[in-house]
Amino acid sequence: MVSGLVAAGALATAGTAAADETPQSLGGATATIGDLKTYGSAVIHDHGEDSWVSAGLFEMSVDDGGMLQTYCVDLHNPTQRDAKYQETPWSGTSLGANKDAGKIRWILQNSYPQVNDLAALAAKAGVASLTEKDAAAGTQVAIWRYSDGADVDAADPGAQKLADYLQKSARNLPEPKASLSLTPPAVSGHAGERLGPVTVHTNADSVAVAPPADAAGVKIVDKDGKPVTSAVDGGHVYFDVPKDSADGSAALTVQASTTVPVGRAFTSETRSQTQILAGSSESTVSATATANWAEKGAIPALSAKKNCAEGGVDITAANEGDEPFTFELMGSEHTIGAGASGTVTIPLQEDQAYDFTITGPNGFQKRFKGVLDCKTQGSANDITTQTVSEPSPASVGGTSAGDSDLAETGSSNATPVIAGIAIALVVIGGAAVVLVRRKKSPTQD
Repeated sequence: MVSGLVAAGALATAGTAAADETPQSLGGATATIGDLKTYGSAVIHDHGEDSWVSAGLFEMSVDDGGMLQTYCVDLHNPTQRDAKYQETPWSGTSLGANKDAGKIRWILQNSYPQVNDLAALAAKAGVASLTEKDAAAGTQVAIWRYSDGADVDAADPGAQKLADYLQKSARNLPEPKASLSLTPPAVSGHAGERLGPVTVHTNADSVAVAPPADAAGVKIVDKDGKPVTSAVDGGHVYFDVPKDSADGSAALTVQASTTVPVGRAFTSETRSQTQILAGSSESTVSATATANWAEKGAIPALSAKKNCAEGGVDITAANEGDEPFTFELMGSEHTIGAGASGTVTIPLQEDQAYDFTITGPNGFQKRFKGVLDCKTQGSANDITTQTVSEPSPASVGGTSAGDSDLAETGSSNATPVIAGIAIALVVIGGAAVVLVRRKKSPTQD
């Protein structure tokens, strides 16, 4: 145990290949969240109390190039500014168990910013006009009603009508496919063999294939053994390991430039609001797969992914060796026979950080870490005035506390409630910070 939130497992097996630590990403876009860029105000109703929040579009900067626009699907969690986010399957988020997740995707595809003709959008909503802020706020409110089951309304009448229209019109659509992924993410076998296949899944026209940089003589080839430098969706690649290679490991990386599909989820390794993609520029996406090889004994290939349906993390072990692969994890022993594979689900508590390091002889090591964030939980009573502790707090949309947008959020008829109270409220956006909580009154919209 490390910091009371880490589970470690020690693997005991003979002849296991040495393996370097490799990224745990399932592939796709990796981005850093910035400010809430286009937003309005919304109010959450709960047990006679109204909690005011900012509602709208975040902007993310993609590693190695590109920009994303996202909405929040995790109302009661804070957003950490500059947190790293990774494209994630719905099964690794609260969306996986949400029967209305497909309706959220419909809303995204039929509202702002995918529909940027605001006059046409206003006509569908039955209002005279919509600003970008109204459109973003109304869209976010409609999403929260399905993602969190929240009783929430937009402050602006036009935004409210848009939210109502979107909620009533939404129908379930299937989960969008990943922008780029590799399956399986880990393979194993004997030196002198082609290890794989590893299958490419992407919406890009093609992906660039980078050979291993740290494994002399190892090549990436096709099924006929010919070296490959690019691949397409559905393509198969293999690790070609020379027969005289010492026991070891290697990693290949594929990269492409594409637009990330609307409706893809994004999660962070920190406790930061889960996001869902509303728009993407041409962005750089990547994925990594690893290979382990040995002359004899057990030869494991390990991978992990969040399993929100089971409330834990799935550790998958495949063994292409000639001896059983036995390991201990969370106090239980597991054995994968020669030529077999198996999955162990490690149960975790909601919002629990995990850091599994699985080790074995000859320097074998594999590490998986993250935060289990599978549920939208709590109520308006759980939302408190919060600020971001790391890095330094930032205001809504990058403005100061005295700028009009921040002052406007949660004010209006709530002025008598906060009069005389000098509090500098700093927010990153979405539902990260509630600016004002007040009792309902006939004078407040």
